[in-house]
Amino acid sequence: MGDAIGLLQFLKAVGEMARGALSPTISPVWERHLLNARTPPRVTYAHLEFDQEFMDRNDDEITQPNNMVNLSFFFGSNEISTLRKLIPPHYQCTTHDILTACLWRCHTKALQPDPDQHIRLICIVNTRSKFNPPLPLGYYGNTIAYPTTVTTADKLCRSPLEYAIELVKHTKGKATEEYMKSTADFLVTNGRPGLALNRWSFLLSNLTRIKFQDVDFGWGKAVYGGDAYNTDGKHLIPFTNTKGEDGIVVPLYLPALIMERFVNELNSLLKNENPN
Repeated sequence: MGDAIGLLQFLKAVGEMARGALSPTISPVWERHLLNARTPPRVTYAHLEFDQEFMDRNDDEITQPNNMVNLSFFFGSNEISTLRKLIPPHYQCTTHDILTACLWRCHTKALQPDPDQHIRLICIVNTRSKFNPPLPLGYYGNTIAYPTTVTTADKLCRSPLEYAIELVKHTKGKATEEYMKSTADFLVTNGRPGLALNRWSFLLSNLTRIKFQDVDFGWGKAVYGGDAYNTDGKHLIPFTNTKGEDGIVVPLYLPALIMERFVNELNSLLKNENPN
């Protein structure tokens, strides 16, 4: 029914009324017809995010639930500064771009795929700002796009880091108004398939601008806002550590062996021992 921004709007509304308001500051807007499929449907993009050829058919013991590990990784100003030293000084990219690229590469290396294995990046993108005219204030429905880019493991892991960053930029850039309309048309004409995910897919959402910590039910601001249990997706979540340092926390849920390799790859990257 809704996405992260819609959930935040709902929680804030409940918080306002819990503190005594008779109605929320921003009234909820339904208007689901705004994102209906077109008549006739016109699929104008290749929607790799729904390509069933990428569905995970692996039943290997490595991915069994009792063999999974949940760890969180904090990236403050020092860690981000270290990662930026891996790219040319004048190369322009956001913190989201470089962090996504580094996590994607570390994850891929940890999987130890064949060099020609197809690797997918799926970026969860909020498209509210992409519509003209804009969606009405208070619209809490799902406006999430899942643009996807495919490359090979060898190309991703052996190319300069800028290659991965450019793929991140390109993937996010696909999420336009036309892309959303094409998505609706694709879902209608293909029986609403679910996301096609497998071990070679890296699905990431940037929640750093979603201020769940601002929700107040009358007891003050939230201590933490984010996933209680993480599965397929990876999320960038704003976080303040015990030292009072603001940064980004990334919870990961991976098979134990893959997690061990991932930690080694990330530590190596943060020590600048293996920039490429």
